[in-house]
Amino acid sequence: MAQSKAIETVVGVFIALGLAAIVVLALKVSNISTLAGNDGYEIQAKFDNIGGLKVRSPVKMAGVLVGRVAEIMFDEETYEAVAVMKIDPKYRKIPEDTTANIYTAGLLGEQYISLEAGGAEDYLEDGGEIEITQSAVVLEQVIGQVLYNKASGDGDKE
Repeated sequence: MAQSKAIETVVGVFIALGLAAIVVLALKVSNISTLAGNDGYEIQAKFDNIGGLKVRSPVKMAGVLVGRVAEIMFDEETYEAVAVMKIDPKYRKIPEDTTANIYTAGLLGEQYISLEAGGAEDYLEDGGEIEITQSAVVLEQVIGQVLYNKASGDGDKE
């Protein structure tokens, strides 16, 4: 009887650990590893095309995670997508002339915003805007352009 109870306890602990591992994995995959997220300051950038960028996508600088995309909106006056980024408060010294690019992590990976620091002495404040941006490269457009160039004969010129 005591041995049966011990086995049941071990099995229960094993199942609890398995469920905890599944929860951690689900949080990592869905980019919800930090639950609070109210800290930091917001900056925004306008893009012609954001591709597959989503809310909670990473914002990186030199490969380091400095924030996440907090909101994506459409500006009806300029007909551009506006990405609002929540930047971690420990990264307060981002120059005003920083550029923002949308890249893809790997061939089929998630899209993220990469910030490249400029040389300005003034820094972006809460509510600031990044002026220089580069939109996402849409794979379908690149393939279409290559096929169009091949069909029109531009690829055969020497």
